[in-house]
Amino acid sequence: MNTNKKIQILFLSLFLSLFVHAQKNQLTIEDGSYMNRALFPKRISQLKWMGNSDNFSYVANNKLVKGKATSTERDTIMTIDDLNAGLTDLNIDSLKRLPSITYLDDNKIRFTYKKRLFVSDIISKKLDLVNEYVKEAANVDIHPKTNAVAYTIDNNLFIAVEKEQLQITNDEDKGIVNGQSVHRQEFGIYKGIFWSPEGDYLAFYRKDETMVGDYPLVNIDSREATVKNTKYPMAGMTSEEVTLGVYDLKNKKTIFLKTGEPKDQYLTSVTWGPNEKYIYIAILNRDQNHLWLNQYDVATGGFVKTLFEEESPKYVEPEHPLYFLKTTLGRFVWFSERDGYNHLYMFNTDGEMIKQLTKGNWVVTQYLGTDPKEKKIFFQATKESPLEKNIYSVEIKSGTITRLTPDHGTHSAMISYSGEYLIDSYSSTDIAREIKVGNSKGKTVQVLLENADPLSDYNMGEMSIFKLKADDDADLYCRMIKPVGFDSTKKYPVLVYVYGGPHAQLITDSWLGGAGLFLNHLASDGYVVFTLDNHGSANRGLEFEQAVFRNLGTLEIADQMKGVEYLRSLNFIDTTRIGVDGWSYGGFMTISLMLREPEVYKVGCAGGPVIDWKYYEIMYGERYMDTPETNPEGYYTASLLNYAKNLEGKLLVIHGTMDATVVWQHSLQFIKQCVTDDVQVDYFPYPGHGHGVGGKDRLNLNKKIKLYFDENL
Repeated sequence: MNTNKKIQILFLSLFLSLFVHAQKNQLTIEDGSYMNRALFPKRISQLKWMGNSDNFSYVANNKLVKGKATSTERDTIMTIDDLNAGLTDLNIDSLKRLPSITYLDDNKIRFTYKKRLFVSDIISKKLDLVNEYVKEAANVDIHPKTNAVAYTIDNNLFIAVEKEQLQITNDEDKGIVNGQSVHRQEFGIYKGIFWSPEGDYLAFYRKDETMVGDYPLVNIDSREATVKNTKYPMAGMTSEEVTLGVYDLKNKKTIFLKTGEPKDQYLTSVTWGPNEKYIYIAILNRDQNHLWLNQYDVATGGFVKTLFEEESPKYVEPEHPLYFLKTTLGRFVWFSERDGYNHLYMFNTDGEMIKQLTKGNWVVTQYLGTDPKEKKIFFQATKESPLEKNIYSVEIKSGTITRLTPDHGTHSAMISYSGEYLIDSYSSTDIAREIKVGNSKGKTVQVLLENADPLSDYNMGEMSIFKLKADDDADLYCRMIKPVGFDSTKKYPVLVYVYGGPHAQLITDSWLGGAGLFLNHLASDGYVVFTLDNHGSANRGLEFEQAVFRNLGTLEIADQMKGVEYLRSLNFIDTTRIGVDGWSYGGFMTISLMLREPEVYKVGCAGGPVIDWKYYEIMYGERYMDTPETNPEGYYTASLLNYAKNLEGKLLVIHGTMDATVVWQHSLQFIKQCVTDDVQVDYFPYPGHGHGVGGKDRLNLNKKIKLYFDENL
């Protein structure tokens, strides 16, 4: 081929590439703020298994559609007209769309509508009103067998039984809260109501926070601003006191379990025994380094025995209940990090460990249930990679583990009653969302939702995931998104997006690598967007996660500097234009990096930042930092008030004025310190918003962040 011909072909290829590139859409700031629903991965509404069968159903076009695990045939089994006909017979207003349903058995569903509880037979189409409760009800919890409804109004607990409303607690003092979550939801506790298996009893949290000071949140909506007080116990200060009450529906009496003292301990992992005679509670001391798994007698409230204890020189972190077996009485599955990774263990109610069910340098992240004969346990774990979550089964007897999700990525699953099939919904760096039915051998049976890239018509920057090494040789996972139309001969500014704290993992084998649309919008506008998950982040085992204990911010910064070293090694990076952005712990990290590595970062944007851990709440703060009295050096080193004078670049601090997680006092104290140190800093409050800015105001927030980097980086 002659030279002219080669040049012509090269020119044509370049022209076609530019033409295709020009024909595609660019992500707008509205797209990046999730205002364009067309960019969301497709989904199937209300997909679930039907009762104890291997049939599943979902909602489409206001119809309930049935499918079989082994067949691609579909049948409409109920319509909104069927339900509305039943409601008309009961003189109740019609539904506009099918409500969220729960299966009671293969052919009966339950749903709520206008504070009423209904049961409908799919075959006969008969609709029954089985219970109702008041419009003020919150924290609603329905018993799966009896249809009794427990709920709260303000700080008190109620039960609706056969349409009769029973008031269980009568505390006039708003500082005593019944039936709601406690310990600021730091132990996997997201509710305060626990029905017994047969519905004869209702256990509930009683939180006494009268001894905790009122913390003022200021509401400016009224002409004269008003104070909305919340209870916010700060690290090292007086904490709430929690007990567990048990209400007997037959004799209509409440007893409280004798959980003992000191009263500022934590009551976690609340679990009913299968026969309703006992309740099991994991008692955690305030230092959070010693756990007792205790058994209590329901009839008397008395302490029966401690099954076992778990201790750590740093912290123990119970986040799961006991999972009792049905076919082998007295045995249960327990989550524990005792070997350095979160794994499943089999115990009996004498406290004897029968066996460790899972083992390895990976973590179990979710318990999914068993087959009917309880020969297998199903779970979600990171066995293949810290970036992935796959579904597995483990044979209780042999310990053989079978991977049930053959595709790489992040999977969630529902196991059929028989244990023979699972509905697997997953995404990966290649897949926006795909939903399959698989079998217990790990084979795909049918595809319910095929992958469809919602961004196929958009110009997207190239995303890559890779590893760097920390000083201790641990892997640090990184994600980079290059600008759209990337040119390796150019120099690009970098925006480092950071979180860096416990219980979070920003880089995953999931759609967009976990980055989301806003970061991709920034990449489409000429930024290299970089993220690194440092020590302390989730799903890496205790050694990696607990390495930051008592010294939050120090090792995390060292890890982030490994990322900076890597960025500086790249020819296409403008190392004089590195910015950093983060929210919450990421806001703490953003300001930490700006102040403790001031020559590295030119611009920062910190939202809802922790400034000084002595202003943070007890449960989270003391777990990772101990108290200000026992760890003064750690608190001093982590306090950003001590470094305000170091600020060299441009810093924007953003805070919701009604933030009850990282209270407004944090950033106000920082601004006060900047004034004292004669340091210029930019500040923007979002009136009325809590810990994050949502709704339509999210667009305003993203525009502000983008504009700040555009103007200053």
